[in-house]
Amino acid sequence: MPYQTTIGDQVYRFADLKTLLAKASPARSGDYLAGLAAATYEERMAAKLALAEVPLKQFLNEVLIPYESDEVTRLIIDRHDPLAFAPISHLSVGDFRDWLLLDSTDSDQLRAVSPGITPEMAAAVSKLMRNQDLILVGKKCRVVSAFRNTIGLPDRLSVRLQPNHPTDDVRGIAASMLDGLLYGSGDATVGINPASDSLPTLMRLWQMMDEVRQHFEIPMQSCVLTHVTTQIQAIEAGAPIDLIFQSIAGSEKTNTSFGVSLAVLREAFDAGRSLARGTVGDNFMYFETGQGSALSAGGHHGVDQQTCEARAYAVAREFKPLLVNTVVGFIGPEYLYDGKQIIRAGLEDHFCAKLLGVPMGCDVCYTNHAEADQDDMDTLLTLLGAAGINFIMGIPGADDIMLNYQSTSFHDALYLRTVLGLKRAPEFEAWLARMAITDTAGRLREIGRGHLLLQQLPHVSGAA
Repeated sequence: MPYQTTIGDQVYRFADLKTLLAKASPARSGDYLAGLAAATYEERMAAKLALAEVPLKQFLNEVLIPYESDEVTRLIIDRHDPLAFAPISHLSVGDFRDWLLLDSTDSDQLRAVSPGITPEMAAAVSKLMRNQDLILVGKKCRVVSAFRNTIGLPDRLSVRLQPNHPTDDVRGIAASMLDGLLYGSGDATVGINPASDSLPTLMRLWQMMDEVRQHFEIPMQSCVLTHVTTQIQAIEAGAPIDLIFQSIAGSEKTNTSFGVSLAVLREAFDAGRSLARGTVGDNFMYFETGQGSALSAGGHHGVDQQTCEARAYAVAREFKPLLVNTVVGFIGPEYLYDGKQIIRAGLEDHFCAKLLGVPMGCDVCYTNHAEADQDDMDTLLTLLGAAGINFIMGIPGADDIMLNYQSTSFHDALYLRTVLGLKRAPEFEAWLARMAITDTAGRLREIGRGHLLLQQLPHVSGAA
């Protein structure tokens, strides 16, 4: 179905909804690389004007990737909840934006309509929003998840402690864990990106983290971010696995390039559920996403990268995850060229995910060949904190020595909590106080050489 709008004496025509969404997207290098972006600022504005008039119902009638050939499209359409959609079904995309921004549209209403919103609707309305709009609505979208602690409560910020090591050395990983715990990080998860895919090596990592957790009675969850099929094998071998991890994307073809399908994810979900290791909740899936992955895999089907990203959140919400995060600047400048594009993408991803009911965090990051620096990351970190992000990363010195990219540090989380008055997950917060790591206000105490963690963790972890 063609769409058009007129500016002055110039008529702008867009062949279909897919084209309209791409042309309305804020400028980013990935869409230029794919040949999808608007040629001029005027064409982009014309697309936004035309998009604002599109009824939300149209997204149920005109799919971007064919239903017959893409299981993610089938998931989106088959899981759509018409009763949840009813209160907003009469709106256009522009009207939807206005409704989201109303003071009277609160968290409860957003939660109620969430099952009726498709990823394409979320992506479309985000394209009409300024950054402050994305922050305001993102703040209202509260998505709470729980396993051994509770993540996403109002005025809370959690941190994934990421103790990566280029050779999976247990001593190096344990040292980073100790560093992070003493800075009050780790309530989202202690999650290791392993250098190896050797099952014996991975088993040692799971066992070490679980021994530390049990010895110190830490209300946390651990994860080794290896391929989901390896995690299924590890569960069969008796590994003490808390969270099931997988990178996902917004099309069947891209997920196939990752070596997964919805069926494989359901198998992993069933395996993880059989362990029943949660204490305060039963959310145990952990997904990572990122704009540009579909284009990189040749699985974008002519859909702009931000809309492809939003479609990944439909996959995520199918499995009621504990954690989802966009690794926003990791893929590189071919897809998000500079700090401005990375900042915008991070805000879009958080907004779309939360609108769809996904417990969203962000790896606020960039690669060293992007036109970005740590000041850009400070800006995005602060904006996401204001928007109510569920969690961020905590990496020693903000420099991942295994994955070779720049992210956020334990100190960055302290900064954000101080400036915005954010607390940790309540169960983890209580543990930190019991361990004399923080005071009753959540501030870090001075840690002496005789502290229990310093004395015992190296021996418990096998890193002495």
